[in-house]
Amino acid sequence: MNNTSNQSFILRKLQAMLVAATLTSSIAVVPAVIAQEAEAPVTANGIKIGFVNTEKILRDSKPAQEAQEKIEGEFGKRDEELQALAETLRTKYLDFEKNAPVMSDADRTKAQRELTDLDTDLQRKRREFQEDFNRRRNDAFSTIVEKANIAIHELAAEEAYDLILQDAVTVSERIDITDKVIEVLDKK
Repeated sequence: MNNTSNQSFILRKLQAMLVAATLTSSIAVVPAVIAQEAEAPVTANGIKIGFVNTEKILRDSKPAQEAQEKIEGEFGKRDEELQALAETLRTKYLDFEKNAPVMSDADRTKAQRELTDLDTDLQRKRREFQEDFNRRRNDAFSTIVEKANIAIHELAAEEAYDLILQDAVTVSERIDITDKVIEVLDKK
């Protein structure tokens, strides 16, 4: 073997050993880096991330619960009236079924028309009730969402969050700040 080819062989051998040494040290370092990242509470590459569950805020915060109670109070009487009207319709329908075989054609037609009118009126009132209820609920909860957004911004500034996500598919509990937001909302 000549001198040039011997040097080339040695150089290739050294490169192979260097690559093997680099890979071995990298494999040893990776678990340490992963463990270090797992211990970091809410950071990834130096970015502090938080998550907020809007549904939980609208269910569990004091302002949301108070709004729900107020709305139920406002619409409770109308709901009772609708239930009474539904019960009246049911009672009249049962009476009609019981008495229909012995009724004259004119009385049967008149009773059917009354039942149809009563049913139409009940459905209309239910639809109006639902529309009014939804409108009122949306108004109340949009105010709560605005207050929650302010609380989230305050919390983000106080605790130096770089990113706060909302309503993700899956989230680690260690980045969930929903309870902190609820605490801020409950104090206001």
